[in-house]
Parts: sequence; C-alpha cells; structure tokens
Amino acid sequence: MFKFVVAVVLLSGTYQFCNCDVHSATVRLYDPTGNTEVTGELNFTQVENGVRITGEIHGIHEGKHGGHVHVDADISKGCIGAGGPFNPHNVRHAGPDDEIRNTGDLGNVVGDRFGVAHIDVVDKRIKLNKGIDGIIGRGFVIHEKEDDLGRGNNAESGKTGNSGGRIACGVIEVLEE
Repeated sequence: MFKFVVAVVLLSGTYQFCNCDVHSATVRLYDPTGNTEVTGELNFTQVENGVRITGEIHGIHEGKHGGHVHVDADISKGCIGAGGPFNPHNVRHAGPDDEIRNTGDLGNVVGDRFGVAHIDVVDKRIKLNKGIDGIIGRGFVIHEKEDDLGRGNNAESGKTGNSGGRIACGVIEVLEE
C-alpha cells in the first residue's frame, strides 16, 4: 500500500509540473459551487508561434470576462482553490499583447447575446511543456467582470485586472494524443 501511495504522489508531482513533450492540452470549465451555469471547454495546441487556444464557453453573460491561468490545480471552494494568477516572473498584471505581463494574463473572453464566448487566439507566452511558463496542471479561471489589463488606477488592477469573482474554472490537462 505504501508503494502505491508513493507512486501516486510522485506521478501527481510530475504531472503538475510537466517537463514533457506536450503538443495539446484541454480544460473543462464549470462552476464547482453550482452558483452559475457557466460551462465550456478550451483546447490548447502548440503551434509554431506559440499556443493556440480554441473553444467555447456557454452560459456566460454578454460582454467581456477575464480569462486567466492560475497557479494551482485545486478547483474547490468555488474556484478560490486555484490560487492567484500564474505569475512566475513576479511582474504586474497586464494584457496578453503587453511585453511585460504575468504568464497567466490571457485577457478577456467575450460573451455574445446568446451567452456564448467563442475563443480562437494564439498566445506567445504560455508553454505546454518545459520551462517556467508551462501551464499543464494549473488552474484556468473565467471571471465575472472585464479584465482591465492592468490599466486601472488601483492596486487590484495590477494583480487581477479588477476582473472580479470566479464564475467557472478547471484544470489544464494533457490531451491524449
């Protein structure tokens, strides 16, 4: 029994901080508390100039909502367990096109009038495999408000973009190839 527990611990540690050759990953989003009906799936694919993120989010209010990679894979307690934004370089929150930004700063998803956000972007900072910017085994969070991309006039803007509470989350996992 002890060997099994050790093996599980070792495998989970290896998985969370993947130092492997990964070409695609996925995250299934939902609200673990059941307070919202937001659900979705995003796929991450390694492409020549970065990581392409595609997918849809359903049940989201019309308008912009912050979408960020967070530090932890714990999606308990209404997504609060995902910890703070993924910021391995310890820099100020910014937008996805800014030269200096948190690795997890992916900007906003935009819900249409039917409650659907369609995502198809390429991010040049995140990585699916080796290195400090690797996102495998981390949390992904959709926020209730628009991310101001660090351009607000308060301290919270520099941390989270004033994007508010967490309405859906999931764990970024390797997609079996």
